[in-house]
Amino acid sequence: MISQVNEYQDGPYRMLELFEASTETTLRLCPERGGIATGYAPGGNEVFYLDRGTFLDPNANIRGGNPVLFPISGQLADGAYEWQGQRYAMKNHGLARTSPWTVEETGVSADGEPYAVLGLESTSDMLASYPFAFKLVFTYRVQKGALVIEQEYQNLSDARMPVYPGFHPYFAAAEKDLVYETDASRYMDYNDGSVKPFTGRLDIGPLKEAVALLDAGEPRIAFCLPGTGRRIEMEYSRHFRYVVIWTVPGAEFICVEPWMGLTGELNRGGDLVWIEPGDILAARLVIRAEDAGFPG
Repeated sequence: MISQVNEYQDGPYRMLELFEASTETTLRLCPERGGIATGYAPGGNEVFYLDRGTFLDPNANIRGGNPVLFPISGQLADGAYEWQGQRYAMKNHGLARTSPWTVEETGVSADGEPYAVLGLESTSDMLASYPFAFKLVFTYRVQKGALVIEQEYQNLSDARMPVYPGFHPYFAAAEKDLVYETDASRYMDYNDGSVKPFTGRLDIGPLKEAVALLDAGEPRIAFCLPGTGRRIEMEYSRHFRYVVIWTVPGAEFICVEPWMGLTGELNRGGDLVWIEPGDILAARLVIRAEDAGFPG
């Protein structure tokens, strides 16, 4: 076997499949559906959850994979915000996850690592919701079995551009009472709006709303998925200051989401990430899945 990037059709969508031969790892991407990674199978074992019904429905928000959140993470009060005296409407998690991305390049490196470069540039419809011209360039790689996403957020407008992007990975899991390896000591519980001490263990199974880890110093988090024998580790740029943990009671997934800002920040405005005109914010996310050393 050799590492390769292949195209195939899944329902109405053109897909990319990246395969790394040395680790037998597969990564599946759908550029048309928000540049999303729909599947990540290190060693041939899938770790993402995907509701195929929401994926195949062009009018549905995909529940599964790893949606791209930009320019905001989370939701806005009444689905809108005010900027310089004008009101703008924006859906939850922003514009990127519901927009078609373009395939700019694919290939395999000299080290046998497959990659795909996807791009998204603002349109007039996007500017009606977010008055800043931008371009995103994401390079997806499979690197020694890890999923690596190298990100460039470019401000093409004449004004400072406020952002707080993030990712929304869904991990297949029936058990929701987990221990998280992180140095965060507090979390925001959106179920009652209070900040609570974090001791490493959280059971979010019965919770309707998410929680957000607030004050981690190290840009990483890890956790084991009971019943799978897998340990998930995520490392990310320091721009991702928060990790949001969420599920739906009864659903067999858990979302562990690196965000650059908390939900509603575009309404508040005090904790935004700013990109100067013409500048590029570069960031990185790495997801690994390894043998946890316990039976599945």
